[in-house]
Amino acid sequence: MNNNMVVKKVIDYIETHIDEDLSLDKIAGALNYSKFYIARAFNQETKCTIYKYIQGRRLTLAAQKLVETSLPIVEIAYEAHYDSQQAFTYAFKQFYQCTPKIYRKNGVFYPKQSSIHTMRLPYGGSLTDSLSGGKLAA
Repeated sequence: MNNNMVVKKVIDYIETHIDEDLSLDKIAGALNYSKFYIARAFNQETKCTIYKYIQGRRLTLAAQKLVETSLPIVEIAYEAHYDSQQAFTYAFKQFYQCTPKIYRKNGVFYPKQSSIHTMRLPYGGSLTDSLSGGKLAA
């Protein structure tokens, strides 16, 4: 199986289980691959680590909740798998360049890390594309 197909399986698994605790061991075990192999394949195809991809997706989903719901920020932080509101605020500010409170106040959702979609090109290369102009978290 080529790297592109493995990465597609990893992304599909992450997107389906984004609300769960996701470790490299858990993903690799669920897909029956070596964690070293999937980490290397993912990085080669996407130029992003699995951890950064998961973090970016969770922060993007949190940003959407900030704009579209009235849930308390601390609850959104826990749903995004952060142990404290302070850790969430720090990560969110690094990712979106503003605090969650300011982002909510602005009221405009911008998906910074959309789900990655991969496809195989006819000449054997691969193209990794993220939708909605999303930016890979590096």
